[in-house]
Amino acid sequence: MSKLNLLYLTGSGESDFFCNLSRLYAQDSIQAIANNPNYDILIAYVTPDGNWKFPNSLSFEDIADSQPVSLPDAIALVITKNIDVVIPQMFCIPGMTHYRALFDVLKIPYIGNTPEVMAITANKAKAKAIVAAAGVKVPHGEVLRLGDIPTIAPKAVVKPATSDNSLGVSLVKDIQEYETALKEAFKYAEQVIVEEYIELGREVRCGIIEKEGELIGLPLEEYLVDSKNKPVRDYADKLKLGDDGNLHLTAKDGIKAWILDTKDPITEKVQAAAKKCHQALGCRHYSLFDFRIDPNGEPYFLEAGLYCSFSPKSVIPCMAKNAGISLDELLEIAIKETLK
Repeated sequence: MSKLNLLYLTGSGESDFFCNLSRLYAQDSIQAIANNPNYDILIAYVTPDGNWKFPNSLSFEDIADSQPVSLPDAIALVITKNIDVVIPQMFCIPGMTHYRALFDVLKIPYIGNTPEVMAITANKAKAKAIVAAAGVKVPHGEVLRLGDIPTIAPKAVVKPATSDNSLGVSLVKDIQEYETALKEAFKYAEQVIVEEYIELGREVRCGIIEKEGELIGLPLEEYLVDSKNKPVRDYADKLKLGDDGNLHLTAKDGIKAWILDTKDPITEKVQAAAKKCHQALGCRHYSLFDFRIDPNGEPYFLEAGLYCSFSPKSVIPCMAKNAGISLDELLEIAIKETLK
């Protein structure tokens, strides 16, 4: 493979939180491939005011020292760099949609799913409807707007339709708890999903990658949940803000989450459901799906998280590593799929 110019698209035009989340993953990814002789790396960092920066690294110091430029000037600069492939690392809605669409207009290929697919899966209700139509089991549920009254009897899970990292998620065990749960969920979205609680069971995540026209199911990641003490995962199970101002991953300690042995009997069934989801949603290059496993071993689709940062800490690379696929090989596979 000849040397390629890679552009890491990072930051957020929406909030400091999403800027930090982008930094968390992208910085690790860049460090992991920094010594790979096949790549030259350029970093584009979008700030919440809509300006772009092109720092030497994603350290706070380098970002602060980098000169902000307007969108038109940023586009002009990117065009001169002869970028071969973009690695999107933006996790806000505009970052997942508008900024990817920009590179479609510029005819610069990027790894990962299209803006249309990202927009659909960012709305959990839409993603759920599509995979259900493809024959994948989903929890029975309803979508509410402010002022609507839920009709699903507890136990029920209440969650914003368009937020990630379990922000605003609650388990309602009694009908009196609905008011508080809905109030919390509506802080994060204009639509809220209320769905039946699937008894545990287990909760797992499945990654899919594309290679030479084939969908490959990766080893599953299982989460620490139990019906008494941790019936649903919340924000604290995923992220925390450290004293240094950095976000940290809390699910990578081997305690809250771990990679399953592929001989586990649930693996094949979940991988088959995940491949159906991948195809039904129109995914490309890779995909990632969460499933709730009921006491009878039946997987229920919960949501899609179509992200891969190519960081050693991110889920798909962790799964791939357990399948004997190194981070360098995983990135090379994704680049080949993108450029073909």
